[in-house]
This record gives sequence, structure tokens and C-alpha cells, in this order.
Amino acid sequence: MEQFSPVVAHHPPVQAAPGFPPPQMHPARGLSPWGMPIRHRLEIPLLVLSIATTTVAYLVSVALIATGTLDMWVIIVLLAPILLFLARGQMYASQRVNGVKMTPTQFPDGYRMLAEAAARFGMPQVPDGYVILGNGRINAFASGHGFRRYVVVYSDMFEIGGQARDPDALAFIIGHEVGHIAAGHASYWRQLGMFASNYIPVIGSSLSRAQEYTADNHGLCNRPYGAPGAIGVLAAGKYLMGLVGFDEMADRARTERGFFPWLVNVLSSHPVLTWRAAALRDRSRHGRIF
Repeated sequence: MEQFSPVVAHHPPVQAAPGFPPPQMHPARGLSPWGMPIRHRLEIPLLVLSIATTTVAYLVSVALIATGTLDMWVIIVLLAPILLFLARGQMYASQRVNGVKMTPTQFPDGYRMLAEAAARFGMPQVPDGYVILGNGRINAFASGHGFRRYVVVYSDMFEIGGQARDPDALAFIIGHEVGHIAAGHASYWRQLGMFASNYIPVIGSSLSRAQEYTADNHGLCNRPYGAPGAIGVLAAGKYLMGLVGFDEMADRARTERGFFPWLVNVLSSHPVLTWRAAALRDRSRHGRIF
């Protein structure tokens, strides 16, 4: 695969949305977007807890099999290595045969953003990139199979990169997804270690939120001025993203409090958007997990 030398592009600040003041990023006192991206401080402890949970589940399953107990969940846990391998292979094959691959001649802007992000994070290879039909869904994800890693962007998400909207937001999102790969989140062994914890409330979702904050740190390091647009498209979609006030979203992290907002966050695989915006704006501390 073609190699790219590290190049860090600098871009002017985003323009303010109509009727809103320009988004303000707080002074970088600890998590600067100008250095190398940092992992969320709770990611590794939560990963250790998830691996321990999966290990216990596997040992319990072996013990139950030895005593003659043959429940469905026991079989699923024992077959997890094979099931995960097959699922990852099928997912990758689906992108290869149905997705539109980003190349220098096909979605060249997306291909360039992938290369820039990989170079920014010091990755030896540029992940494959695919655009798939979104049918109105705003999403992107990163995964892998074997030694291959790839990023998939839904077409409705990719549209925000057009000059009429916010190319910096798309670069942030692609940097976020490449960040998942750079941080090891797409590894087979990591996902296998997380297998059982994904079915236990709070444990699996908390690790997932920590990984999302880590990926956001990568997206910010790749294209810091794309953060407001990324939050805008996730909150209001590709047509109304320019009307979202980034600072208003971030400010509400302090006001939208209580048991039920906390519960929504703690059960979610991604940090709620108000907390996420606050973490992207204030680089003096890690984003809140709980």
C-alpha cells in the first residue's frame, strides 16, 4: 500500500453559523490538539475490566460444559472466537463487494483525508476507505479483518464534505474513525476480549464511551476546526448542521443534569452529545464517562 509522509495541515477557523457567535475552543492546558492524540484516562482500566469479565465468562462456560450443562449462552461464549472471526470477515467482504472504494480518482477528497489522518497519527499504512449507501442515516465506522483495516462512511455523512457544507467536519469524522484504528479499537483480539462485557450493562458501554472519547481526541488532532461541524451533523443532520450552536450544546452539559440524563449516557455506547461537545471544547480534562 502506498505510504505517505506525515503532513499536518493547518486550516482557518470555521465560520460562525448564522445567528451564533463563532465557536470558542478553551485554551489547551492538558489535551492539546496540536500534539499527538491521547487515550482517555479510563480506557485501559475499563478494558482490563472487560477482558476480566470475558475471561470469567469463558471459564464459567467451560465449567458448565464439564458438568453437563449446555445452555445457548454457554455455547455462544465458547464459540466467540469463531463467531467473531466470521462476522468480521463477512463485514469486510460486504464493503469490498458493495461499497465504493475511495481512491485518487474516486472520492479523491475522502481518500486524501484518510491519507492525511494516517500520516498525522504515524500509521505505517493507510486504511482502506469505502462509501456506502446511507438512505438518510448519518454514520461512519471503522473495523478490520485479518491484517486489513478500513473505514466506512455512509453516503449521507460523506455529503457534508462538499464545499457547500463543511469539509473540516468530514475530515474530523474520518480522523475520528482512523483514530479508532490507530488506538487499536479495531483489533480482533481486543474485540474478543470485550465479547462478554458487551452483554453486561454499564461495563461494555462504559468502555465504548471511553474509546469514543479517544477517537474524538484523534479527530481533533487531525482537524481541530472540524469539531463544531461534526457535533452539528450528529445533532441535527446534514442540512441543519450549520444552524447548531456548538457552544450552546457544550454549555448544556452543565445544565442538563439529573438521574435520567445520567442513565441515558451510562447505557449508551457513545457519550451524549452535550458531554461530547463539552469535552471537545474544554481540553483541560478528559470527557466524562459517568
